[in-house]
Amino acid sequence: MSAPLRKLLLALALLAPGCGLLSSGDGRYALEHDRAPKRRVDADSIPEVRPVPVVRTEAGNRSPYTVLGKTYTVLPSEQGYSARGVASWYGEKFHGHKTSNGETFDMYKASAAHRSLPIPSFLRVTNLDNGRSIVVRVNDRGPFHDDRIIDLSWGAALKLGFADRGTARVQLEALAPGKSGRRGPKAGTTAPSVSGELYLQVGAFASLDSARKLLRRVRQFTDRPVFIRSAPGRGGGVLHRVRIGPVQGEAEARRLRRSLLAAQLGNPYTVSE
Repeated sequence: MSAPLRKLLLALALLAPGCGLLSSGDGRYALEHDRAPKRRVDADSIPEVRPVPVVRTEAGNRSPYTVLGKTYTVLPSEQGYSARGVASWYGEKFHGHKTSNGETFDMYKASAAHRSLPIPSFLRVTNLDNGRSIVVRVNDRGPFHDDRIIDLSWGAALKLGFADRGTARVQLEALAPGKSGRRGPKAGTTAPSVSGELYLQVGAFASLDSARKLLRRVRQFTDRPVFIRSAPGRGGGVLHRVRIGPVQGEAEARRLRRSLLAAQLGNPYTVSE
């Protein structure tokens, strides 16, 4: 887990107008080291992000910019951006402080820091270890480590299932408002074509037969469409995800989740497409 250097000498004047160049000992943060919240947080309480039209300003978007002697360039657009690498997260140390574009960092929301994407923008982040996926809002700069591709809020890491480990291998794909960012072949049942909707993911399998078996069982619990979303997984294989939806908001998703948990059908969680 990195304590993102983006905050890095933190909120450099060129990234966060009005903020001075700060050293690690200037008292900006109450905590010396980053950490997760002490209280238990339900992943379902982390709100989903929906891509919406944005107005971009110079705040956080000056290009090129230099950090620790290395120069970075902000992309003119997020269109077509896709990458794979290691994600880390940041939490309590930075909670309530300003991000690079002047927004207030909320560790319980799905946001992210990225070195080159324009701010704000939206990314679909998929955990390649377990197939979980979430959309985040990019509103910060970092991480300035060569071995990390993105820093996620603690809430986003919780939704993706790696908040207890600190890092995970992820696939990133930029989303423009109104675009689903779906990739990979479909299998089993044709997935709904609606974009920007809420779904419940019930399970993810390397075996298509296993995914189809779960699909048949899940259909007994809902009138909503149940389908399989297949996409590349870790190690070059294909991961087959069983999903329900779109569902009508978090309340319906919670009801369905309780029913499926009672039937011992995995540990479902919400994703957005």
